[in-house]
Amino acid sequence: MNHQNEIDVSDKTVIQKIKKGLPAALWALTISAFGIGTTEFVIVGLLPTVAGDLGISIPSAGLLVSLYAIGVAIGAPVLTALTGKVPRKTLLISIMILFVIGNGLASIAPGFITLILARILTGFAHGVYFSIGSTIAASLVPEEKRATAISIMFAGLTLAIVTGVPLGTFIGQHFGWRATFIGVAILGIVGLLASMILVPAHLQNGKTASLQQQLKVLTNKRLIFAFLMTAMGYGGTFVVFTYLSPILQEITGLKESAVTLILLIYGIAIALGNLIGGRLANKNPLKALLWMFIAQGLVLFLFYFTVHSPVLSIITLFFLGALSFASVPGLQLLVVQIAEKELPGTQDVASGINIAAFNIGIAIGSYSGGLIVTSSLGIGSTPWIGALFLVITVMITLYSIRLGKKLLKND
Repeated sequence: MNHQNEIDVSDKTVIQKIKKGLPAALWALTISAFGIGTTEFVIVGLLPTVAGDLGISIPSAGLLVSLYAIGVAIGAPVLTALTGKVPRKTLLISIMILFVIGNGLASIAPGFITLILARILTGFAHGVYFSIGSTIAASLVPEEKRATAISIMFAGLTLAIVTGVPLGTFIGQHFGWRATFIGVAILGIVGLLASMILVPAHLQNGKTASLQQQLKVLTNKRLIFAFLMTAMGYGGTFVVFTYLSPILQEITGLKESAVTLILLIYGIAIALGNLIGGRLANKNPLKALLWMFIAQGLVLFLFYFTVHSPVLSIITLFFLGALSFASVPGLQLLVVQIAEKELPGTQDVASGINIAAFNIGIAIGSYSGGLIVTSSLGIGSTPWIGALFLVITVMITLYSIRLGKKLLKND
């Protein structure tokens, strides 16, 4: 009995030491997020290569993007709920093994159907990883640094956009798309080893809610509005982001080589915005998100006018990149906080559904952008259409603030 108490005290001491600063375990989470982010977005640059090799059309190859997102959107909340009692480190390692297997299968896929199945499998790993990764990152640090910790983990995703995607596309174009998936699988192995070594074994799972309680996440008013904020805010970004390269070439008049450099600058802005947004959201995420969404909407609308000028468009895009992903850590933290307070034990499930909301936003934004591009409005209208998404997001956020105040008064 005394021996067990000594172990418990030792475990608590280790966790307390970890929480004094930003622990090395966060970098393990970031490395894995980098690999996962790369495999999500790199396929966009490889669609023509994959289509040509497998003898399918470009629209058919596009299913590799949309079905991956569906794998994330459906798999994240369901699998996160089913694995609620699994120790966090064990689950984290299992997810990375699944990720490596998924990309390994993709690299040797004999045909399109097998490749689709491998992508869906990898999408499942993606969804669960970012669901529990957010709560693990938040648990490693003091309360006032939780949004910063989440933003550091998500920095891996943003860095994937900056470096992983262009590098993976380059490898695929010169050595074949299968080589890209082999490279991503290797990244997964590195993330797996880092998690095994750096992530502490004694992470608390927290209270595990019953299935009935977990289903309440989908009926909780505050959480529903948080999910809507995520989907609409992120969706507004992808109305433009999906078609950023043709916008810069066809409207701004930049050469393809210049566009590559601008996308790199845009990616750097994303990484900076993610970290700054995390710090701003530490104390009051909802209030911080309101101002982020307002600024993002204004910059999107401004881009409609500056897109014709190379200099002004680059400046606008830098701010747009920073603002587009600045809300990510705040949105994740907000969902975790609401779940902790109103539905204890459902934090991972709520986080998983929010990851699904991000991917639903990507699908809605990309699809809407496609409709605009093929309509009489044309590709030049995507910025102000994206801004309309943010107007709706701001209205949802204002209502969420009002709802939170009302519930606080009732308490």
